[in-house]
Amino acid sequence: MLEGRHALVTGGGTGLGLAIARALAGAGAEVTIAGRRAEVLAAAAGPGLHPLVMDVADEASVVAGVAMAVAARGPATVCVANAGIAEGRSLARTDLAFWRRLMAVNLDGAFLTIRECLPGMRAAGWGRVIAVASIAGLRGLRGAPAYTASKHGLVGLVRGLSEEVIGSGITCNALCPGYADTEIVARNTGAIAARAGVSEAEALALMVAENRHRRLIAPGEVAAAALWLCAPGSESVNGQAIAIAGGQV
Repeated sequence: MLEGRHALVTGGGTGLGLAIARALAGAGAEVTIAGRRAEVLAAAAGPGLHPLVMDVADEASVVAGVAMAVAARGPATVCVANAGIAEGRSLARTDLAFWRRLMAVNLDGAFLTIRECLPGMRAAGWGRVIAVASIAGLRGLRGAPAYTASKHGLVGLVRGLSEEVIGSGITCNALCPGYADTEIVARNTGAIAARAGVSEAEALALMVAENRHRRLIAPGEVAAAALWLCAPGSESVNGQAIAIAGGQV
């Protein structure tokens, strides 16, 4: 399905990003997996998966990194802006440094990555922009106002860009998963347990309960949605924030 296509996935070395990258490669794409940690990317690399050290919070790194990937594999006509930080703090505990760090990665990083990939899509007359947001892009998460704001901003970016690309062969959509079975949830379990004064099992149960079907989302479910957005028949799906949470959010 994606034979001859080049896809770029940020945060592609682990979790949802790696699951999406593998799905795209399985469909025939050459996939650049971008991230900050060379050793993680090297471990994830394989057939069709090409590592690229790139920091999405650094404009120069994104400009140079995307240019390098394009020079090696052609225009990145599938752009998956997945890199993100998932951390919660109450507003009273949110200092400006924390706020800016979340925005720099979750929102600025997506903007920069998409901006640099877009010219190649326009030249090709075909492209798929997929931003991995969160249910926090659709509603507020208690104890995480900065994270919620960053994901609402990401959904807004997708909706605004979708209006610019109508009729061009490019679509722009957001995936909004609930709590997924990834390293991020594993890390946050301990943090939530400490903050709430509960056991790690109870902390995990609190996250699972946020998903309407009472289980963690499998990374493959999010990857399947991303693959569908690249498939024939999805051409009219544009500007959408697609919840993957087991029910209505």
